[in-house]
Amino acid sequence: MTKNALLDGLNPQQKEAVLHSKGPLLVLAGAGSGKTKVLTHRFAYLTNVQKVPATSILAMTFTNKAANEMKERISGLINKNISDLWIGTFHSLSARILRREIDRLGFKKDFCIYDDKDSGNLVRSILKEFKIHEALYKGILSKISSLKASMVEPDDLLSNEDSYGFDEKFARVYVRYQNDLKNNNALDFDDLIMLTVKLCEKHPGVLKKYHNEFSHVMIDEFQDTNLSQYRLTRKLAGKLKNICVVGDDDQSIYKFRGAEVKN
Repeated sequence: MTKNALLDGLNPQQKEAVLHSKGPLLVLAGAGSGKTKVLTHRFAYLTNVQKVPATSILAMTFTNKAANEMKERISGLINKNISDLWIGTFHSLSARILRREIDRLGFKKDFCIYDDKDSGNLVRSILKEFKIHEALYKGILSKISSLKASMVEPDDLLSNEDSYGFDEKFARVYVRYQNDLKNNNALDFDDLIMLTVKLCEKHPGVLKKYHNEFSHVMIDEFQDTNLSQYRLTRKLAGKLKNICVVGDDDQSIYKFRGAEVKN
């Protein structure tokens, strides 16, 4: 698709955002204002007009539905097979990185990903062993999820227990839960992002590899990012800072997961 075709139908503000190809870009607009259209047309402008390789653009969003919509729109605009492109959710793209690199963190690359039921069963078995009421498992899982979204691992909790307001019993459960996951070569949903951030922080060579791979980073619905997702975004954006984030600062759908509009 040509430059004129990509810009056709966009308002002046949308055109300005699409044409911004270098340096950071923040797009704030309300629901239904065409934010995702800006992001997908910008992707196509970078590839079709600026000749940026499509495989070097990292585009992330939050839900599978949103990711699939993004893929469909971009596929129609660039007229290429998008199966090998880095377009998806924070979790799916983090998992893709970990499949390549997680052996550096002591896991095997064929790790399994626990769903909510798997995680619940594991916590319940730990509570039973520790003689803690099993009905508490949902609340404990929620606390663990919140801690991981804030990049708090068991060791952090044990060394700063008073700072997080959790008791010794909970800390023991969290430690055991993480140990059991690792022994089973398993990650839960929140580990996908937390461990990718840890990988980037602990292994500069790995981070440099992805800085070389990604020339541009684009995030949809940025108001829904929590701390771990924000840190991942900052890490992957690299020194070039060719990052475009699209969001609505009046809306945060995933606040219950620790999302911070102020990001």
